[in-house]
Order: sequence, then structure tokens, then C-alpha cells
Amino acid sequence: MVFALRKLMGLMLVGLLLITSACTVVEVKPWQRNILAKPVMAGNPDPALASIRDHVFFSKEGATGNASAGGGGCGCN
Repeated sequence: MVFALRKLMGLMLVGLLLITSACTVVEVKPWQRNILAKPVMAGNPDPALASIRDHVFFSKEGATGNASAGGGGCGCN
């Protein structure tokens, strides 16, 4: 009896997961692209500030900007 109840509950759980799964394809319409292309959505919304930060990083670390894998100022790498 307990095994049958657990089996029924398991089947109900699997059914619930199948019903609530999101199997849809989201397509961006041409008129929606202006919403997604806002400056806030960019990875670098303020290029001037990013340039200043890169310059400070370069000056302090002795590495090339843009968070690349340049070596430190000591010449170890």
C-alpha cells in the first residue's frame, strides 16, 4: 500500500514537472530590439569611465588594459 502511494506521488511529481516546464522558444521581434539595445543593457555603458579605469589599472599594475592576462610590473610573467 505504501509503495503504491509513493509510486503514485512520484508519477504525479513527474507529471507536474512536465506540465510546468518552459519548452518555448523566445524570438526577439524587430520592434523589440530597441528595448534590448539600451545603453544600460551594454556590458560597458560608460566608455569614458571604462577608459579611465583601464588607465588606472595599467598605471598601477603595469599590465595592458582591458583585464587581459598581461604580466605584472616586476617582469615575473
